[in-house]
Amino acid sequence: MVQSVHDVGVMPDVASRPVAHPYTDRTRSVRVLQLGLALGDLAVIVVAAVLATVGRHRLTIFRATEDITEVAQALGLWIVLGWMLVNVVAGTYRRTELGVGTTEYARVLAAGGMTAGLIGIVSYLTKFNLSRGFFVLLFLVGIPLLLGWRWSARRLVHRLHHRGHLLTKVLIAGSAGHVDEVAAVLDRESWLGYRIVGALLPPSQQLATTPRGVPVVGLSTDTALATRDHEADLVVFTEGAFASSTDFRRIAWDLEGHHVQMAVVPSLSDISSGRMLMRPVGGLPLVHVEQPQSLGASRGLKRAFDVVGATASLVLTSPLVLGVAMAIRLHDGGPILFRQTRVGRDGNLFECLKLRSMVVDAEAQLSGLTHLNHDPAHVLFKAQQDPRITPVGRFLRRYSIDELPQLWNVLAGDMSLVGPRPALPAEVRRYSSDVQRRLHVRPGMTGLWQVSGRSDLSWEDTVRLDLYYVDNWSLVQDLSIVIKTLRAVLGSRGAY
Repeated sequence: MVQSVHDVGVMPDVASRPVAHPYTDRTRSVRVLQLGLALGDLAVIVVAAVLATVGRHRLTIFRATEDITEVAQALGLWIVLGWMLVNVVAGTYRRTELGVGTTEYARVLAAGGMTAGLIGIVSYLTKFNLSRGFFVLLFLVGIPLLLGWRWSARRLVHRLHHRGHLLTKVLIAGSAGHVDEVAAVLDRESWLGYRIVGALLPPSQQLATTPRGVPVVGLSTDTALATRDHEADLVVFTEGAFASSTDFRRIAWDLEGHHVQMAVVPSLSDISSGRMLMRPVGGLPLVHVEQPQSLGASRGLKRAFDVVGATASLVLTSPLVLGVAMAIRLHDGGPILFRQTRVGRDGNLFECLKLRSMVVDAEAQLSGLTHLNHDPAHVLFKAQQDPRITPVGRFLRRYSIDELPQLWNVLAGDMSLVGPRPALPAEVRRYSSDVQRRLHVRPGMTGLWQVSGRSDLSWEDTVRLDLYYVDNWSLVQDLSIVIKTLRAVLGSRGAY
């Protein structure tokens, strides 16, 4: 009698392994996005080559030449194809880098530099007399155009995410509490385009939904089956998803052949990628973490950035401030500036300046308006319909014009352009020991709290963002926050 494979117990895991589901709509969408980016890059590089040719021929700063057009026509195709090839090799179309973070831009910039270097080396080795004007103009125009195109494409993708398109179906595996922590972040950052389809809990937790309300669709030990049934594009593993590294390796084996990505959320949280470095040692993935950067956020480089930025901003905004000052005085005849004691670096008090946006006796009226606070548990008083705000003040607050006098606080050294929100002494008295860390750096005119929702943020999110900034400061992050602030202010999101 012939025995079957199952009778003798040979490789039962292969026989029972779920069949990998076909390409999902998300996978197809990503491939369309990659193709669209590539075609856009191709068009931009061609335009840059044409502009470089025209500029080299017509700009008077270059010596006149007769053969630049012929040379560009002969080499243009090879330069364009070479640049596109370097883009592919540099990973500028890698799906994990698209739509989020600065890595995509860094790779585009690196690809442009590599292409320039290769062209220079080939021209030198072959002794080809390539026009230096054409060479400089090609990359001087092409790289900024490519970065601008990628930024525009990213904005379009984010709008599509907000409208429910190009979404990534996500399963979150782990203990219920950790699943909810990840779900809260993904729900808050909706522009990322993640749609949570369910949670996978360990066998020890028998729940229908997590405390936050994420439906439980299976066990973390049955990840491959749940991925197939729900056509998930991404499985996020958080703490509690597996008992040991061996269990995770088996889950990864089960997912082999499925068109699904895997991501692991480490126990480390609120630490920027710039402070972490992965160094495998004997198969053990060690993550080295640099010390917090609060000291760097108080030193000379940041201070120089503040002084230069505040001076330039004062010069540019002085006509607007003068006009607004006249409007405030004409409205009710009261003082133009509102002065309020705030807590600065290391707990030092200073007088924070603002253009007055409320009635003259606003502070005296506060005690009778506590019932209007939109979040009673919030340390800060925020009311969407604060009756103390004047008509002029409502306009000032909508676009944060009332905060422009704080540029003088920046020059005086009491504040920074970017930092935690300047707190009132009464608020500081309610701080826990962890929240006190916000006072290790100068408070800022803007910060992560400003570009992440302003008054719409809960107190917990405000604290989390401020502490993240203190621990992970960098000058690049400051520049990014300033740029995002301009967008947030013009959109008047979360301002009241």
